[in-house]
Amino acid sequence: MTQRGRATRPTGRPRDAAGPRGGDLAARRTRLRAVIEPVVNDAGYDLEDLSVSRAGRRHVVRVMVDTDGGIDLDAVADVSRAVSAALDAAEETGGDIVAGEYQLEVSSPGVDRPLTLPRHWRRNVGRLVKVTVRGAAALPGQRGEQPAGDRQLTGRVVAADDEGVHLETDDGCAAWAYAQLGPGRVQVEFTRLAELGEPDDEFDDADDSDDIDDSDDIDDEDDVEDEER
Repeated sequence: MTQRGRATRPTGRPRDAAGPRGGDLAARRTRLRAVIEPVVNDAGYDLEDLSVSRAGRRHVVRVMVDTDGGIDLDAVADVSRAVSAALDAAEETGGDIVAGEYQLEVSSPGVDRPLTLPRHWRRNVGRLVKVTVRGAAALPGQRGEQPAGDRQLTGRVVAADDEGVHLETDDGCAAWAYAQLGPGRVQVEFTRLAELGEPDDEFDDADDSDDIDDSDDIDDEDDVEDEER
C-alpha cells in the first residue's frame, strides 16, 4: 500500500546560505534519513527503506515503513503527513533537503521485500521462504559428504529471534544463524482445491434437508391445484 503526496518549495522563500546545496542522490538520502527516521520511529514504526530518484524535473522520495503485525493504509497516511510536515520544517530552518519540487511516497513492504534483518524473519513466521545457505557442507536430509558451498534451501519459518531462524523442510527442522544465510525470499503459495479436504458432513446434511423440504412444498401446492380443478 502506498500513500502519495507532493511537496513543492515556494519560489519566493530565500535559501539558507549555510544549508546543503543539492549534491548527489546518496548525499540527499543521508540528509533525508536524518530527518525522516526519527519521525517514523516516534510514530512506532521502523524505517525499512529510503530512496531518492529523479522523475523528470522533480525528485521522488520513497519511504518504506513497517512494524510487527503490519501497517494499514490509515497508518501509512498518518506517517506520510508526519514525514511531509517534518521535511517542510527542516527546510524552513536548515535549507534545502531536496533541491526543487519533489513527490513523497510512503508505503509498506510487499512480499517481494528480501528478508535481511532479524525483525524481517520474525514478521514472516509461518511463511515459506527460499534462502541461500552460505558455505554449507550439507543440508538437512542430505547423505554423505558434500563439497562446501552456497546451497539453496526452501523451508517454512517456524521461529525467529535475534540470533537466528528455525526453518522446517520436508526433512525436518533445523536452526540457522543469520550469518549463515543470505537474503530470504518469501514464496507465494497457491492452495489447490484438493488440499482443502472433504466437505463438512453436517453442512451436506443441512443442504439435503432443505432440498427435501422444498420438494414437499411443491408437491403440496400441486395437490391443492388438483383439488380446485
